[in-house]
This record gives sequence, structure tokens and C-alpha cells, in this order.
Amino acid sequence: MTSYFFPGIAVTGRRIGYARVSTVDQKLRMQLDGLKAAQCDLIFKDHGISGGKVSRPGLDKALKALKRGDALVVLKLDRLGRSVQHLSDLLVRFESEGIHFCSLAEGINTTTPGGKLVYHLFAAFAEFQRDIIRENTALGLEAAKKRGVALGRPRLLSTDIILAGHRAVTVDGMSVSSVARLYNVSPATITRSFKRAGIDLIH
Repeated sequence: MTSYFFPGIAVTGRRIGYARVSTVDQKLRMQLDGLKAAQCDLIFKDHGISGGKVSRPGLDKALKALKRGDALVVLKLDRLGRSVQHLSDLLVRFESEGIHFCSLAEGINTTTPGGKLVYHLFAAFAEFQRDIIRENTALGLEAAKKRGVALGRPRLLSTDIILAGHRAVTVDGMSVSSVARLYNVSPATITRSFKRAGIDLIH
């Protein structure tokens, strides 16, 4: 068996492992073996759950278990994020909360000086994606005006609020209903706003 032990994972807390397979026919064994070889203290898993699902019980539990100084360990990057945007948002959250991240197959280890660059790259990408969404939204509205399209009543939510709400659902684990109550709108308004901004919940 390939050894994935990183002697350089110098954490003050625990190593929290996470494994996922998309269908019930797939096996978690290889991922679990790798996480055990990396000496994870706890391992959470999702079996038969697509990466596109908003709610993944195993991942939700892993994220709740993480505390400052811990490291989240996965076998491969694609086991964690539903999309590059989701992965970027998670890594930005980890950095802000003092949590490290290790992906064994790709050799990503943010407990090392070189590995910390990963956080900066993903943070830059997350902000770039948001800028693109803001720009596309503004260009779309401007193009509609030039075509004489009646835009109807003003939007209830700004682009920045839509992005904040999307992050609250996909990264912080809030329900769409909770986000809707936060902004005093209906859940349908929230989901329509996500779709309009090109950030549907399922990727």
C-alpha cells in the first residue's frame, strides 16, 4: 500500500480525515487506507453521495469538528469541493479560522511554508470568480437596457448579498430558508437569485 504519511503535517490540533464516493457501488477502502496511513485522529465519510449534493452529512460533521490548529486531510482534492468555487470558498474559510488543509495525492500541505501559497491562490481565485459574476450581472443588465427590455421591478437582493448568501449555504451549512429569513425574502427568491447569478446550488 502506498504510504501517504506526511511527516511535515505539524499541527497543534488533530488530523481530521474526510472520504467520499459518489455511488453505493464504489468503495471507500483506498481513501480510508490513505487517511489512516496519514495518522488521522478522526475520519468522516460520505458513501453513495454525489459531490453535487448541497448537504453531505459526513462533510458537515467534519467541518463542525474542525477547530483552530486542526488539519483537514483528504486523499484527493475532488473528494472535498463540489466545484472549484466551493473548494475555493472552503479553503478561504479554513485560512481565516486557522485550520490547515492537506490533500495527499496532490501533495498539498498548508502546514508548510510552501503549502501556505495554496491558500493565497485559492483566495485570489474565489475573489476573481466573484468579480466575474458581478461584471457579468452588470453587463447583462446594460445589454438588456440597450435592447429595450423592460427589467421589471428592482431586484430585491444585490449581487454582493447573493454571493454572501450562496457562501452561507455552500460553505457555512446554512439552509436556503435560513438565508431567506436573514434577508427577509422568500426561499424561492434566494434560489432564483443564485440561478440568475450563475451559481446554482448543484454543479
